[in-house]
Amino acid sequence: MSAFWAWIVFAIAVAASVIVVEAARRVLAGRMSRRWPPVGAAARAVAAPAFTFAAVVSVSSALPYQYLPDALDGPVHRALRIAVIGATTWLVLRISYALTDPALNRLTRVEGDRNRRARRARTQMLLVRRITAAVIVMLAVGAALFTFPQVRALGAGLLASAGVAGLVVGIAARPALGNLFAGLQLAFSDALRLDDVVVVEGQWGRVEELTLSYVVVHLWDDRRLILPVSYFTERPFENWTRHTSRVIGAVVFHVDWAVPVEELRTELYSMLGEHPLWDHRDWVLQVTDVLPNGLVQLRALMSAADSASAWDLRCDVREHMVRYLREHHPDALPRFRAEIPENGGLEKADADGAVDGTADSAADRAGRAPGQEPVASGSGTVGRDR
Repeated sequence: MSAFWAWIVFAIAVAASVIVVEAARRVLAGRMSRRWPPVGAAARAVAAPAFTFAAVVSVSSALPYQYLPDALDGPVHRALRIAVIGATTWLVLRISYALTDPALNRLTRVEGDRNRRARRARTQMLLVRRITAAVIVMLAVGAALFTFPQVRALGAGLLASAGVAGLVVGIAARPALGNLFAGLQLAFSDALRLDDVVVVEGQWGRVEELTLSYVVVHLWDDRRLILPVSYFTERPFENWTRHTSRVIGAVVFHVDWAVPVEELRTELYSMLGEHPLWDHRDWVLQVTDVLPNGLVQLRALMSAADSASAWDLRCDVREHMVRYLREHHPDALPRFRAEIPENGGLEKADADGAVDGTADSAADRAGRAPGQEPVASGSGTVGRDR
């Protein structure tokens, strides 16, 4: 076959491979997508790597190497092999992502009691997919490097000393491997999942991203706290949604002894019954402590569907009860009591401890000896708001 016909066959082979891929894309993304929308979405997602794979493979297979200059034969052949490896890796990764994305999207939309299991499955699927992608990329890079004879000889030498090489690589990659195994432990031990509500380093937030190396926690004020995966296997943290998203909120009041507890309990129940964030499961109002400063501590508990709802419900309950106390029972507002003598105008002793005549006469009128401590009387007890 002449050089002219060899190049004609080469062009026809490349064009035919591209046409076949385009025809398959039109069928999958056109007619079949009307009956099965996920098939069309997958076809559109893998279109670019599929065209690249078809073009590179057809060029590598049909290229007439015998008509290339001797100086270009080896480099072109090696470049096309590396291109085939890269295109194959890209296509495999895109296909795996296109097949798993619909399942991940369905798991994201699951609500109610099944939400916890859905978040667990989504976390595990994402981690397994990332690990698989990392392994595929590493194998592709290794295969591309082994197309060079020098690297192949180096690889044979490393295999001969695999024990020492493995030890060196293990020591060098210890942090990365530690995070990898920590991520697997978190995912499959159900200790942490995507969208879990956690308290880490005194910060409240939701797990926004969980990778093989770090965890992103979306804090309540829109900041992001980024921590290594190994942090969650080595240090304690709070997970508010490990078994269920339902939480109980608490509101604490410090009030006077004159507080009508039964009326407050009735008012709290009435307010919760009309509030949309209360899940109608748990509530209680109790006197939990008598403080040393003379105040009474009340604690109101109420349940909500999740932590965000519990926070808003607590704020609303606190505002309502404060307004109710101020308007209907102002005598129950917190106040401190102090005892002072009736004749509070007595002069203090001087530095020598002597008392002048005025103080002595005042002390005699009060019925006590000079220098004696004042005696409190019932009328001397006064109340003053905080």
